[in-house]
Amino acid sequence: MSAEQLIITLVIGLIAGWLAGKVVRGKGFGLVGDMIIGVVGALLGNYLFGLFRISLGGGIAASLIAAFVGAVILVWIIRLLKRR
Repeated sequence: MSAEQLIITLVIGLIAGWLAGKVVRGKGFGLVGDMIIGVVGALLGNYLFGLFRISLGGGIAASLIAAFVGAVILVWIIRLLKRR
């Protein structure tokens, strides 16, 4: 991953984390927490889509979808672990 791709992934992750925080019901993690989850979720989403060879095409919209899906999965996992 080049430096440019990393920066784009981070920015998209920030947006995806904010969106995931708004969409997923329940108590949020705060703006900063949602953004951190979004960045990690963006990396997770890109990894999972690549792992399963799912192609959303190119561009920012496809990256945002992958990041959003990754962030939602990450929020779900965190909430699952917090219950225990």
